[in-house]
Amino acid sequence: MLIGEVARRSGVSARMLRHYESLGLVRPSGRTGSGYREYSERDIRRIFHIESLRSLGMSLREAGRALDDPGFTPAALVGDLVRQTRERIAAETELLTRLRRIDAAAPAGWEDVLRTVALLRALGSKSAGARQRAALSSGPSGDEVPVPVEALVEAALGETDPHVAGALRWALARSGDGGAVPLLARGLGSPVAAVRERAVRALAELPGDEATARLREALANPDAVVRRYAAPALGTRGVAGAVPTLLDMIVEGRNDTEAADALSVLASDRATADRIAAGLVDRLARDTAGAPARGRLTQALAGIPGTTASRALGELSHDADRAVALTAAYLLRLRDAG
Repeated sequence: MLIGEVARRSGVSARMLRHYESLGLVRPSGRTGSGYREYSERDIRRIFHIESLRSLGMSLREAGRALDDPGFTPAALVGDLVRQTRERIAAETELLTRLRRIDAAAPAGWEDVLRTVALLRALGSKSAGARQRAALSSGPSGDEVPVPVEALVEAALGETDPHVAGALRWALARSGDGGAVPLLARGLGSPVAAVRERAVRALAELPGDEATARLREALANPDAVVRRYAAPALGTRGVAGAVPTLLDMIVEGRNDTEAADALSVLASDRATADRIAAGLVDRLARDTAGAPARGRLTQALAGIPGTTASRALGELSHDADRAVALTAAYLLRLRDAG
C-alpha cells in the first residue's frame, strides 16, 4: 500500500509518516519499482499502535520503546502518565480559574489585565505582608483594581495570618458583591473546622439580608464555634432568634462579652428586653450554672433595661453567693443613679 493510501486509511499525514520513518518508528517494508514507499499490513498495524499509545499521552520515543522492547512493562510508564496528566490538568485548571477571574474583573485594557494578574499573584504570595497589601488595595472604585469576589473568598477561607484575614474580610465587606455570600455559606459546610470559622467570621461582617439569612441558618450548625460567631452578629442586627445561643455563650464563658453586648442591642425593644431578662434569670436558677456562670449572667443583666431585670437584680443582691450579691447590688446602684 502506497503512502497516500496509508495516510487516508490511518488519518496520519504523509508528512508525519515520513517523520516516523526518519525516527525509525515505522519503516516501509518495501519499495515499488518506481521507488515509492510500500507499506505492508504489519506496517499499518504498527502505525495504529503508535497512534494509540500517543493518544495516552506518550511521546514518540516512549511509544517506540513500548513496541520494540520485549521486556518493557507498562506499569511504571502508565503511572508516570497518570501523574503527568494530573499535573497538567491542575495547571490548566489554575489557568482557567485565573482567566475567569480576570474576565470577571471586566478589564478596560491591558493595563487593567496586568494589574489584576499582579493582585491575584499577590493574594497567593508566601509573604503575609504582600497578601495583606493586595487585600487592602482591592476595591470597587477609584484607581483600585477590583479583585473578583471569588478570589477574595478563596483567599479568606484559606488565610491563616490573623492580620491578613482581617484585611480580606474588610475587602469582602467593601466589595459590595452579593456573590460572596453563597460562596462563604458553602464554606460553613467544610469538613475543616478552621475553614468553617473563617467563613462565618467573614459572613458576620457582610451587610445585607442575604448574609443575615445565612447567619440565621448558621445558628443550627453542628459546629459550636460557627454558632458562637453567628449569634452576636445576628443580635446586633436585631434578630431575636439568636437569644438562646447568646445565653449559652454567657453560661459557657465563650465570647461572653460579645454575647452580652448583643443582648443589650436586642434589649432596645421593651418586650424583647423582658424576655432576655427572664432568660437570664432562668439560667441563673438552673443547678447546672456554676459560680462563674452565675457571675457572668448577673453582669449581663446590667445591659438589660426594664422592671424584669431590675427585679432580678434586687433579688440577686441577697444571693447566697457573696460575689453575685455584691455585683447585683452595685449594678442596682448604677441603675438608680442613671
